[in-house]
Amino acid sequence: MTVLDTRVPADTTARDTVMARLRATRRAHGRRTVTVTAGLTLLLLALTTASVLLGGIGRVDPADVLPAALGLRDGLADYMIFQLRMPRALASVLSGALFGLAGALYQRLIRNPLATPDIVGISAGAGAGAAVVILFAPAALTVGAPAAAIAGSFVLVAAVHALSWRGGVDTYRLVLVGIGLSAVCTACTNYLFTVADQSSIAIAMRWLVGSTSGADWTGVTTLAAGLALCLLCTALLYRPLSVMSLGDHLATGLGTRVTASRVAALLLGAAAAALATSVVGPIGFVSLISGPIAVRLVGADRALPLAPLVGSVVVIGSDVLAQNAPLVSPVPTGVLTALLGAPYFVWLILRRRQGATP
Repeated sequence: MTVLDTRVPADTTARDTVMARLRATRRAHGRRTVTVTAGLTLLLLALTTASVLLGGIGRVDPADVLPAALGLRDGLADYMIFQLRMPRALASVLSGALFGLAGALYQRLIRNPLATPDIVGISAGAGAGAAVVILFAPAALTVGAPAAAIAGSFVLVAAVHALSWRGGVDTYRLVLVGIGLSAVCTACTNYLFTVADQSSIAIAMRWLVGSTSGADWTGVTTLAAGLALCLLCTALLYRPLSVMSLGDHLATGLGTRVTASRVAALLLGAAAAALATSVVGPIGFVSLISGPIAVRLVGADRALPLAPLVGSVVVIGSDVLAQNAPLVSPVPTGVLTALLGAPYFVWLILRRRQGATP
């Protein structure tokens, strides 16, 4: 009589155990991502509602707020809600998403938390380009400012990477070159102020600080269309960027067109930052802090899709504080984001000097 051996090989049992643990970890990460996304979405809706209800001076009957937000009222309610507060709130949400997306793209691509559009000079280049239109061609502001901002950002992208290239992009050198070129763009912008007329200077000064107070429906439309296009392009680049995080050589071996994907991602991040800058100005540090916050919340592999939502929450929250906080309001939105971002930037520099991982 033959006896069958029903024992399971040890290596098979170990493999099944490892796979079960990996599946459990993946499910846990998925639940965490859903929970965090839902929480941030609810927070974003609450802050947007607060911005519309509390923003600015004047009071509107609560019963008129929702109809006015839908454009169904006239008079004071229409002016306060539909013409002033709604565009400002939506511009804050959309520009924050663009800044957050741009920062996360650069941080993931260059693998350096300091390599964000506002630190390496991309936002300064966009600001200089848009300032030319604001100061000298205000009649073409609607179309000219976004186009000039994108052109300025692309010029800075090319200059930064050309000057930091030494058989490859050295990230430390890239940051230093970006900071230097940012100072050059700021100097050029300051020179433009000396030859412009006073009425244009007043508008440009408020814009350069970074403020959503002058947002209108045209700017909101520009931001919405730009964000939709940038998110679509990000979705197309998401897999190549994920593979490139394993290293260029391995990514090339897996069939990824590394150079083309890198250039596309750099231009995409520059365009996202430039579009936001052209409408609300260079609101500082949003692109710097959005990505790391997303990493802390859901992990590095899922941070890129969450960063735009984090950026929206940061900007709309700062804008609500800028309009309503005791002792400080009203101030430009960029002042509040600088108060949040500057300490983090200093901490990040100190951590890197100590050789710690940010």
